[in-house]
Amino acid sequence: MPVTLAMAGDTMLGRGVADVLAESADPARFFSADLRERLAEADLFVLNLECCISDRGYKWDAPGKPFHFRAPPEAADLLAQLGVGCVTLANNHALDYGPEALLDTREHLLRAGIRSVGAGADEAEARRPEVITVDGVRVGVLGVTDHPADFAASAVRPGVAYADLVTGVPPWLVAQVRRLRDRSDVVLVTPHWGPNMRDRPRAYIRSAARALTTAGATLVAGHSAHVFHGVAPPVLYDLGDFLDDYIVDARLRNDLGLLFLVTLDEHGPIRLRAVPIELRYCRTRLARDEDWRWIRDRFSAACTGLGSSSTEEDGLLVVEMR
Repeated sequence: MPVTLAMAGDTMLGRGVADVLAESADPARFFSADLRERLAEADLFVLNLECCISDRGYKWDAPGKPFHFRAPPEAADLLAQLGVGCVTLANNHALDYGPEALLDTREHLLRAGIRSVGAGADEAEARRPEVITVDGVRVGVLGVTDHPADFAASAVRPGVAYADLVTGVPPWLVAQVRRLRDRSDVVLVTPHWGPNMRDRPRAYIRSAARALTTAGATLVAGHSAHVFHGVAPPVLYDLGDFLDDYIVDARLRNDLGLLFLVTLDEHGPIRLRAVPIELRYCRTRLARDEDWRWIRDRFSAACTGLGSSSTEEDGLLVVEMR
């Protein structure tokens, strides 16, 4: 029986979003009703949580690190009410307030019934995937990031699942994907890769995607650029942003994005429907009119550049995955 997987990119619940959360964790404050209706179609919702959830810790002291994102414990309740089932913490903000806040994040998520991958109390935990059974389909989720190296977990230190993908996919990651393939029907690898504000994947990212699919990943969904990229089945190179308080780039339009709904079965992904969205200050809604058309045109061109194509269907952008 086919199931629907919702995927969203960088979700930042700190700073200005945290100020609103202090007043209310009601999803209606952050997401429009029509967007929440789209999310209700999903059997499993996975996103990249680009902040820690804690009221403890101290800012990570690293040269040149300008931003530190921390959300209050209520953020876990917001995600749970939104229907999030799993998040990846493998990114460059998981340790913004140190190991203590990272471990708090995992605990708050667990309390809210949300699984997490990509970070943990040590290297083994950070690299450990989750297998989530949805209507008989086993979905394996594995998170990894290629930056920053100083966030990497070790045998004795909390941190993230780090892999220097610029130099190639490391043997441990290939082995982890292969093992997960043996335990799952669908293997979702969700890498945080590449620099911010780039409108297409770099060559090393495309190479890493090929290595991951060769190893057994049946779906790869990346993030980090803050703008969405095209799709080359079974790879979604960048999911873009989902919720934040960021300054808008007038050319790249990081305030316009996509929510991805992927239909899949025990053999892997079948069809992708991308929902155009507009990110306002601490609030996300469905895109309309000129914004919708801008997203359509950019997504179509991005897919064409990767050798695939998209069509329109009932206000959504569709890519056949088989």
